[in-house]
Amino acid sequence: MQETQGRILIVDDERTHVETLTGLLAETYRTVVAESGPEALRLAGEDPKPDLILLDVAMPGMDGLEVCRRLKANPATRGITVIFVAERDRTEDEDEGLGLGAVDYLFKPIRPGLLRARVRNHMALADQSRVLERQVAERTQDLEQAKEALRSSMGNLLTIRVGPGVYWLQIPEAGLYILCGCPSEVVKLLMHKGLNAPAIKNGVHFETGPNVILLSDLLMQNGGFSNMAEFPVLQMLYRQGMILPGHPNNTGVKPLLMGAEDQVEAQLAYIHRGNYGLSREELEEVGLDETTVEMMMRIKLQFAFGRIREPSEFLDTLVVTDKPQEIRNGATIQRVGSNRFRIAFRDQSAEIDLNLPKDTVYKSPYPLGFHRVPRHYFAVLHTGEGDGWDPERPSMSSVLMFQGRFYLIDAIPGVLNVLTAMGIDISEVEGIFHTHAHDDHFAGLPALIQTDRRLKYYATPMVRSSVAKKLAALMSFDEDKFNQFFEIHDLEFDVWNQCGGLEVRPIYSPHPVETSLLLFRTLAEDGYRTYAHWTDLTSFAVLDRMTNPGPFAVPREQVEHIKASYHFPADLKKLDIGGGMIHGMAQDFRGDPSGRRILAHLSRDLTTEEMEIGSESTFGALDILIPGEQDYRRQRAFYYLRDLFPEISDDDIRMLINGPIVKYNAGSFIRWESDVHDFVEMTICGDIVYLDADFGIRYHLGFGSFMGLQGIFPEIQSDEGGYRSVSHSAVLRIPARMLRIFLENRGLYANLAGVLEQIRFLRHTWLFGEQTSFVFLATLTRNLETIRVEQGSWIEMTGNPPVLWLVSSGRVAMCDPTDAVVGMIEAGGFFGEWAYLNSGSCPWRFRMEESGDLVRLSWAGLLDAPIIHWKMLETLQKRASLAQPA
Repeated sequence: MQETQGRILIVDDERTHVETLTGLLAETYRTVVAESGPEALRLAGEDPKPDLILLDVAMPGMDGLEVCRRLKANPATRGITVIFVAERDRTEDEDEGLGLGAVDYLFKPIRPGLLRARVRNHMALADQSRVLERQVAERTQDLEQAKEALRSSMGNLLTIRVGPGVYWLQIPEAGLYILCGCPSEVVKLLMHKGLNAPAIKNGVHFETGPNVILLSDLLMQNGGFSNMAEFPVLQMLYRQGMILPGHPNNTGVKPLLMGAEDQVEAQLAYIHRGNYGLSREELEEVGLDETTVEMMMRIKLQFAFGRIREPSEFLDTLVVTDKPQEIRNGATIQRVGSNRFRIAFRDQSAEIDLNLPKDTVYKSPYPLGFHRVPRHYFAVLHTGEGDGWDPERPSMSSVLMFQGRFYLIDAIPGVLNVLTAMGIDISEVEGIFHTHAHDDHFAGLPALIQTDRRLKYYATPMVRSSVAKKLAALMSFDEDKFNQFFEIHDLEFDVWNQCGGLEVRPIYSPHPVETSLLLFRTLAEDGYRTYAHWTDLTSFAVLDRMTNPGPFAVPREQVEHIKASYHFPADLKKLDIGGGMIHGMAQDFRGDPSGRRILAHLSRDLTTEEMEIGSESTFGALDILIPGEQDYRRQRAFYYLRDLFPEISDDDIRMLINGPIVKYNAGSFIRWESDVHDFVEMTICGDIVYLDADFGIRYHLGFGSFMGLQGIFPEIQSDEGGYRSVSHSAVLRIPARMLRIFLENRGLYANLAGVLEQIRFLRHTWLFGEQTSFVFLATLTRNLETIRVEQGSWIEMTGNPPVLWLVSSGRVAMCDPTDAVVGMIEAGGFFGEWAYLNSGSCPWRFRMEESGDLVRLSWAGLLDAPIIHWKMLETLQKRASLAQPA
């Protein structure tokens, strides 16, 4: 007997026909018999399935045509070869049977040779089909494995930590490259990671980078902005080419901004302000005449290519909720907690946490080293020669020294790092001169609020209005609040303004946003010495094009006036030569009559031609216009102590400041708090911190803070922490015995001991521990009242003036209107900020969860301290996010 080559199902209700077919095929094939349609369907569906079915057409009940129809409708049996067997007078069924999926017809009476030949041929075809199907399945499996390997190699959901609170997450298969978190200068951090890198496509040069930005739920964290998308959006639109006509990266897909609804809306408003500044009506509101407004609007529209565009025209947005939302191409995102997100693609996911740990700030793109800067009468300290795209240097900026006081020119990103590198504490800064509101000159504003007094803010009204409106858009508050953070001093264009003995002359410069060039001067023995800070300029070639005929043409005489003002002579002139549409060019100043020209605001090396026109400078370089012959630090200490002890004579203060000035290098450990020396040290410059690892305490000491008072007041409880110099610093040493005798003789000792005990408590709180002077804290102590509160008691939140509560001991539960606990406030924390920052009733109630002492502070002047005001805003924002559903 031959080896069977296949399995055949014979379906016929007549026994003689079954025996005939079985007899002809049994030697070669394995046969199975069904005598009805339902039985045929059952056997065809069982394993092992037949390779071929010989199906009689004419059967009682379910005929062969219906059986075939059902076989082909079932995915499990539709692949079985079917040959109909019919009476010769049933040829009319042939077309219908073949249409149902049968491959052939045999007619009775059966011719043995023809039967065997037809079955053999169709079995061979079926075998070949099965081989092909198996090969296709194997190839499909291989392709799926290759695709999985490709997906793995593509790095779907690969997450890279760019820095604290900033991540890069990519899903190449979905075409998504997501920047998670975007503090200032994040573009430079991406450059260092190689994520924003030069590339070439179709012969076109461009940069790689993200095409999606995930915003932090919290705008502010640890004193800084978490969301500043202006430069990342510009990088996507222009440096990547996503908006440029004909660019290979301009596929019609817009960059995407996603996050909480309030943050997305705030970013759109802030980006619009960063692109265009003030409207025509707003320019008129700051007092500019109609002719000037018309000229400025024409220039603004030339930079805007004829039309002011809303951000929605070049940005897509997505509001992230606690439900999965599709980003694009099958990738989804959802919020899984406060400032925590899950991004998923296919069957995998990654979680992103954008919360900054305590005492952690966003990373600086560049190390700056440490410098010890001498004080001079009139000098320029160079603190930035780069631009917003230079990953190695801070953006163009300077620190102006005048009569020993420090003034910043612009609030560049990372300004606190810059000051620390220079050995200048923020408490030593007198004020800021502001040129315009682009982020590379604006993003440092929060750092300037990190002090207990308002810094002086000098700008023309149009620049001040542009900056205030941009900050208000970013923070979603009224622009009048800007006046609560800074002491405003408006400057008038084209005249010399008196600013504390220094004269300042603002000059208008065409730019997409309102911009002033600043010229400074003061008298020296041989006349005026001048410094010109020229950022951001417009090249003469661009200015000339603005006079071309068109609806926004600028009169030629206006352009020539601007060019002439750029060449205003100065002893020292710092120039923006960044080029392009909105920056200056070095060759425009080849004939400039100024004494020394410094070329800046670029992210490349100078060309040979540029080197013939001007000089380079480096971070920390000092240009002295008038040397200083006075001890400015000792002078400031004198005025500080006179404020601290207003009842004592100037002679007594001169006695106190007669001690030595001692310098500490950056990184030096100075002393333990419990150390007893024969001197007390008062900080007079640089950044010094107090550290107590056991209690998790770290705070910066402002100018005039004291170290070593334990030796004079042994009755005050001593802490176990120590003092460390973060930057180069200096202290004034006051003999301890002399200071004690002085205080006792003036009747100040006992009162000061009580004040110091309360200051010690305030220093241990997050709200008052940072950058608060001894004088400020001493003032606060006059408004403190300690109250014992038992567990379960509700704290009264009404009062005029409002009340701020500090937790000295115990714990306080923050509850929603249903009395559900949404947060817990531990010792050192505070609550009650709502009453200071908002009108109306507070949305939360506060219950003493664990018995302890609360300190009641009611003082109308509390918000006059910018750092306190800022921290209260940051805390209110965090609590609002905690009280909302995840």
